[in-house]
Amino acid sequence: MKTKELLKISLRQNAIFIPSEMIANDVKNLSGTTSVLLANVSKLGFTFSESLLHALNNVNPKYKIEVLEVLREVLGIDKNWTPLVKEWNVPTNESVVDHIITLFGNIFQNKNGTTLQCGHIIPDNTFPLERYNGCPFCGTPFEFGKLENIGQGSKLKILELWSEKDLNDFYISLLQSKTALDATQVDSLKMAMQYLPLPKTEVAMKETLMLVIDLLIENGKEAEASQFLKTPTDILRYLWYKNTGMLQIIEPKTIIKRTSKNAQHFYNVLDTSVQARIASQKDLKLKYSRKECLMVANWLNNMNMDVEAMCETMHPKRGMWVRFIRALRLAEYSKRKGFEKLNFLMDVFYNQVYDVWQSKVDSSRLKFDADKTFALLKQRPGLFARSLFSNMLWFGAEETIAHFEEIIDKVPARLVFTLNMYAQNYFDKNMQRSVKPLGGTNKRIEANALLKLYEDFQLEAMKNQIEELCLLAMKKRFAKIVNTNKTIYIDPQLFNIPVSIGDRSETVQDLPVALMGTRFPVKGNEVRLFMQWGKDLPAQHLDMDLSCHIAYEDRSDICSFSRLTTTGCQHSGDIRSIPNKIGTAEYININIDELAKAKAKFVTFTCNAYSNGSITPNLVVGWMNSKHPMKISEKTGVAYDPSCVDHQVRVTQNVAKGLVFGVLDVAKREIVWLEMTFGGQVVGGLDFKGVQALLSKLNSKLNIGSLLQLKAGAQGLTITENEIADEVYTAQWAMNPAVVTQLLVD
Repeated sequence: MKTKELLKISLRQNAIFIPSEMIANDVKNLSGTTSVLLANVSKLGFTFSESLLHALNNVNPKYKIEVLEVLREVLGIDKNWTPLVKEWNVPTNESVVDHIITLFGNIFQNKNGTTLQCGHIIPDNTFPLERYNGCPFCGTPFEFGKLENIGQGSKLKILELWSEKDLNDFYISLLQSKTALDATQVDSLKMAMQYLPLPKTEVAMKETLMLVIDLLIENGKEAEASQFLKTPTDILRYLWYKNTGMLQIIEPKTIIKRTSKNAQHFYNVLDTSVQARIASQKDLKLKYSRKECLMVANWLNNMNMDVEAMCETMHPKRGMWVRFIRALRLAEYSKRKGFEKLNFLMDVFYNQVYDVWQSKVDSSRLKFDADKTFALLKQRPGLFARSLFSNMLWFGAEETIAHFEEIIDKVPARLVFTLNMYAQNYFDKNMQRSVKPLGGTNKRIEANALLKLYEDFQLEAMKNQIEELCLLAMKKRFAKIVNTNKTIYIDPQLFNIPVSIGDRSETVQDLPVALMGTRFPVKGNEVRLFMQWGKDLPAQHLDMDLSCHIAYEDRSDICSFSRLTTTGCQHSGDIRSIPNKIGTAEYININIDELAKAKAKFVTFTCNAYSNGSITPNLVVGWMNSKHPMKISEKTGVAYDPSCVDHQVRVTQNVAKGLVFGVLDVAKREIVWLEMTFGGQVVGGLDFKGVQALLSKLNSKLNIGSLLQLKAGAQGLTITENEIADEVYTAQWAMNPAVVTQLLVD
């Protein structure tokens, strides 16, 4: 089990982990088992680097089997990939009329028809039953096929060798990451913490710290964990993480509202939003043992922080704190001897005899008192940075920038770069911005109304001021670092990979990871979307829908369960019930030439939960792409080929009803990987302008290549054309976003 989990971690980084003790000898000639492994892996779309091949040649055959099993598991070889329609690339020409006739046929028990396993009668001359693997009326599958066409991929992905050092370095890099970890990194970190000892290193992010604290407490090291809890917010974050599994502090009302909204249905009779709200409220109830209550009471009582400052920190989440104080019986513990500080904290907090910094800022800002506002903002550089743009419009650019310059060296690098990246969009009067509220779905917001007060040249000047200021600040930071190296190599691919700041994905990538905004060139004329769900679940009604939204210059179109065939797109049929334990699948074929001929601009890939609730956990979506034609089984319609998979993601914990997982730019013939949640049971709930706003946001992001160029310029490094350099930065190095964040010098 341990080696399998560690193999999964390494695979996400485009490598295979082999412990040194597993390498028994140093045989040069390939053994029979290694040759067989290589052949099997190549069918899955992978191959090995020379060093990895040599290492695998000298390991026990059992380990080779484990490597193959992990690859097969991640690629879902043993899942059911059978769609509803056989040879679905040829339309069945089913229509709404067929469904209506079948409905009445079942109501009046039509004798002239075929009765299927699900009990439905399909009247004659409606659906061509010989084309279906299940019931075309209710979407229940009966027939299941195996993967037939494997190895059609036009390019093999090369896996590298990982040693214990590589694994440990990756482990440490996750802990040291200067940006919040995404779902894949969190999952990898949890696996690493389960099987590897915790290294002694500084944890950079609060959210990552919660995982470390949880591990320490599970191992009975509460006292050691307490040293990491610097503020009451840290305690609240940990308690909320234990209760919900969420590393961000999302308010209960937000979770309840989202859960309730997901349970709404087009048809009132199927609407379960009230029940979902009640169930969600019940799930969020707090209940703690005496041991846990005492532990938290000690943490607060021993916290090295002024009581009024603690209360001010607690104030933004006052409602949550009141619930936690009651559940943890803190009022009771505060009366005990030795808990005097806790007693004082309870008194000050309940009576609200403390000042709130944010209220002072808001008050002085409304009074247009610039001096007082900036004096307060300078006390908290991070919050000053976050409100910089709005303050520039409110008080004027010159004065705001002058004050911000004084404290920019105290602002975390990730915020400095964020300012530089998003200034272009923020100061555009016509630009709608994409935002994602905590716990909500992506939304589109209008430009700041104050922008209308300024002329275009003034706004352009503001953009330039921010860019110059931010770049100068980062150059200074890089220049301060002593670097004895003379040359640097920057892989050209790094100019296409964005720096991981701001957009954390909530889906897990089990195959080699890609950052949001990464572009995948389309090699052939066809892109095939796939979705697989229901693995290990009992047979039930569970309707997930794979769809795509096609945007033209003056109109839009969709390909989904309601429109199986449209220009350039063909759907494999709507499955609404899953079989027992093996899951089921849907596909969409996208013909780029046809879309280009019809002058389509973008195709947005989406999946939705039509059933009540959010997208089911462990649902896998992605796309396939190959220079060679990708076949579809005539017998079963199975169209999945692991060797052609470009990218796939797995939903783990999602409160979203709909998910955008990619956008095809028809003219450029490239797919942009992005993740955007939206509400609604069907693709019609997608706001394409919101997708465009997110694309614009991703396009404005700093790429790794440009960041390294900035570093090279500041440190006087000569950029070389080949990898013979003192510092080498390759695409493989950039596979780990946590390592890349070390360039964000604070």
